[in-house]
Amino acid sequence: MPANRTATLVGREALGGPYVLLTFLHPETAREALPGQFVMIKAGVSAELPLRRPFSILEASPERETFTLFVKAIGPGSRALAALPVGGAALCLGPLGKAFAAPGDDAEALMVGGGYGVAPFAFLGRELQRSKTRARLFYGGRTSADLPLLERLRAQGLDVVPATEDGSAGERGRVTAPLEAHLDRAGGRRRLYACGPEAMMHAVARIAAARGLEAQVSLDPWMGCGVGTCLGCVVKVQRADDPRWKYKCACTEGPVFDSASVVWPGESVSHARQAREGESVRPPASSGASA
Repeated sequence: MPANRTATLVGREALGGPYVLLTFLHPETAREALPGQFVMIKAGVSAELPLRRPFSILEASPERETFTLFVKAIGPGSRALAALPVGGAALCLGPLGKAFAAPGDDAEALMVGGGYGVAPFAFLGRELQRSKTRARLFYGGRTSADLPLLERLRAQGLDVVPATEDGSAGERGRVTAPLEAHLDRAGGRRRLYACGPEAMMHAVARIAAARGLEAQVSLDPWMGCGVGTCLGCVVKVQRADDPRWKYKCACTEGPVFDSASVVWPGESVSHARQAREGESVRPPASSGASA
């Protein structure tokens, strides 16, 4: 059950540039959060900057009653949160949203994170490690500066494959290129997970559909309330047996969705519906989209 309370900042770690890790004391989120869920949070307790912002949960520690966020300071809300001093207060509602589902049946989990969209995969990766599930993380950005969690994730024990557009870390190019190369090599069951820029997630969805793989995506439309009231975060979804798409709230019915059910920008029906109608989904012509 989400808890609406004041959360105290108990730890911060600057990662360089606009990136920072923030750890808050919030017993309910620490105890109940699942990978893929998020909090709605704002710095301070005044009416200034009235709307909270959604952030995926990077880590949760029931023992310490804390959770950690990976924040990129790019707007007024995130900059105010990133500037919060240790001991400062924030208004926090969480945990919220639908979590990722485990791959099951000895399937390999292939996670694709673009930029600060990698945040939920630190959490998911840890849970997969505990269950001894095979997992690999493809972590993409424009430059090495956009991969500030790379060594932290590797120290966690995750198998991380970096990719940058300028080649300053890992493979040069888009993060979907090493993903497709791995899929070409690997056998057995796989399930894909993606979080990051919309174009990147669309590319992962097309790769999954073309190869007949299951994929889950964490969508990030604008959210005003986090509880399904403002309807600011609705997305188009369509099951295979639905002749028309419907709107669903990403905050309450997501943010995690089956990628095949999403009606992606530029497409008139979902990949699931295309498959039912006998249409094939082509993989992205240029190995995906920028992270």
